Amino acid sequence: MIFLTALPLFWIMISASRGGHWGAWMPSSISAFEGTCVSIPCRFDFPDELRPAVVHGVWYFNSPYPKNYPPVVFKSRTQVVHESFQGRSRLLGDLGLRNCTLLLSTLSPELGGKYYFRGDLGGYNQYTFSEHSVLDIINTPNIVVPPEVVAGKEVEVSCMVPDNCPELRPELTWMGYEGLGEPTVLGRLREDEGTWVQVSLLHFVPTREANGHRLGCQGAPHVSLLCGADSNPLPLLTWMRDGMVLREAVSESLYLELEEVTPAEDGVYACLAENSYGQENRTVELSVMYAPWKPTVNGTMVAVEGETVSILCSTQSKPDPILTIFKEKQILATVIYESELQLELLAVTPEDDGEYWCVAENQYGQRATAFNVSVEFAPMILLESHCAAARDTVQCLCVVKSNPEPSVAFELPSRNVTVNETEREFVYSERSGLLFTSILTLRGQAQAPPRVICTSRNLYGTKSLELPFQGSHRLMWAKIGPVGAVVAFAILIAIVCYITQTRRKKNVTQSPSFSAGDNPHILYSSDFRISGAPEKYEVRTRVPGRDCE
Repeated sequence: MIFLTALPLFWIMISASRGGHWGAWMPSSISAFEGTCVSIPCRFDFPDELRPAVVHGVWYFNSPYPKNYPPVVFKSRTQVVHESFQGRSRLLGDLGLRNCTLLLSTLSPELGGKYYFRGDLGGYNQYTFSEHSVLDIINTPNIVVPPEVVAGKEVEVSCMVPDNCPELRPELTWMGYEGLGEPTVLGRLREDEGTWVQVSLLHFVPTREANGHRLGCQGAPHVSLLCGADSNPLPLLTWMRDGMVLREAVSESLYLELEEVTPAEDGVYACLAENSYGQENRTVELSVMYAPWKPTVNGTMVAVEGETVSILCSTQSKPDPILTIFKEKQILATVIYESELQLELLAVTPEDDGEYWCVAENQYGQRATAFNVSVEFAPMILLESHCAAARDTVQCLCVVKSNPEPSVAFELPSRNVTVNETEREFVYSERSGLLFTSILTLRGQAQAPPRVICTSRNLYGTKSLELPFQGSHRLMWAKIGPVGAVVAFAILIAIVCYITQTRRKKNVTQSPSFSAGDNPHILYSSDFRISGAPEKYEVRTRVPGRDCE
């Protein structure tokens, strides 16, 4: 005969005494390690004269009153529980024996709180007990140090962790104790209210040199697998996994200790028992639960407008996680209890450009990965682009949305002059995300030029827009009459001449050409300034056949 069990399995079945009244007992407080389990011992009683055919019960979380609709932890009638407790709660006790012991597994911080039991004997014979148990979920051991440590006098330091999970027993390990002494493991001790702790003691005599020494204690889940066989002669017991021998001995029983359990220990373990008369084997599956790993993202991260983008987000966890991809807090795709999530963006537009997040979560934790999708497209000149004139200054704003970055130029078509962002004396440009902003500034202007066109281009196309003038200055331009128009046109020619001279200074060989018919045959003098050119200029219109002066 061969048997297998996971340790520790410490169960004490205690029948409640028949006191003839409603009553319950459970520890007022109990602690457990995050990620493990907890067994909340519970007994209850009811009047003898009721004699129910079947006894049912309900566990509630944080409130004892059904009318408040508290989360249902366990319900024997329907097995319907709150989503937070699905697959994580079951009854260990026998309600017919008045034992209501509850087991909670895969603990996470949000399960910490008050737990109430309600007896249900049918009809009006239902009772919610005021007695309750407060569950405290911790993730670090408790180290107790004497209030005063004196050099040369022996001290005792203790490390304690709760041991209320029958499926996983914690293993205590001291850190930084080398040279101080050897730890004494007291093992599993019962507390006053029926809860359990693991305790390890460290005795040592401190020295002056040890002042400030760091001493730590670590508690990690510890799994023990037990294989036992009854035979004569004694069998050879062997623990194996994936064909590899892990431990063997000639004995009636053999433990396999797994310390600091990780996902690598997940799998099927086999125990083989054999002697000269034959052999038998049994298997046990160890399932290691853990939080999701950081998601990995693969796929097309750069696309041209109109193309399809496909993104694959994957992770590993147990149980499988909930995976979600979102952008700017808007959920785009999600799957439940799967390790991969595919996102497809059909016919992408510039609005699809930006930062995305893939989030993986289960009851043990949450991990996230950010990634960027870049959508390339032809320039778009936005409607806020315009020109404005104030006093002697004209400014034209051209705002372009583009990817990749575009080139931007301002054209004065009446004089066949083009100024781009390389002309730093006149144009200032900056980029923010997909927006490219260029500002053309002309100073010393009595009136604005008749037309300004902004042209933007990248490898996907070209876009042009005549910039509208804002405010009253555009109307005044139309009302100044023929004489004013001639004066203003002379100023425009002066601007053209200045730009031409500036380019000549920079060894720019090509200059604007003028025809005699395009220029008025009058002279006009004016003081003006252009951004980046502080000098004072005498401006004259060009007489046919002569250069600008």
